[in-house]
Amino acid sequence: MIRGAMEPWHLLILAFLFMMLFGAKRLPDTAKALGESMHVLKRSLKEGDEPPATPTAPASVPET
Repeated sequence: MIRGAMEPWHLLILAFLFMMLFGAKRLPDTAKALGESMHVLKRSLKEGDEPPATPTAPASVPET
């Protein structure tokens, strides 16, 4: 067996600890927030590869 590798019983212990810390009711909300955070992070990293957009002059508003 590889030393330091995650085994199935490690995942069970982690799942149990998360259930104890967050509770069954808050766990789905926590997972959703984590997923949204990862999505925002990936999007910001992807946008960082593109050159910044050139700013445009604001449209003039006709006076009345």
